[in-house]
Amino acid sequence: MCLGIPGRIVAITDADRQLALAEISGVRREVNVACIAGDGPLDALSGEWALIHVGFAMALIDAHEAAKTLQALEALGEAAEELDAIAAGRAALEDER
Repeated sequence: MCLGIPGRIVAITDADRQLALAEISGVRREVNVACIAGDGPLDALSGEWALIHVGFAMALIDAHEAAKTLQALEALGEAAEELDAIAAGRAALEDER
């Protein structure tokens, strides 16, 4: 299964190689935008939201969809932390026995 994480395209870094700077949850990294480039100028992608997977912008999404996805990912992270805490508590109880 692949997981695309919403990121906002903030700048085109190398138009010839179709590379752009994307901000993903506060972290900026270079991504390939060939899949979302279309026929227009790459500069038109600045400010757009895209699903990012392993360094590639795979699909354009709107801001509302990006916000919903980021919320869901945050909730999954919180649930994982809670499950880890429960598992640690169980392990500690078993160690006491």
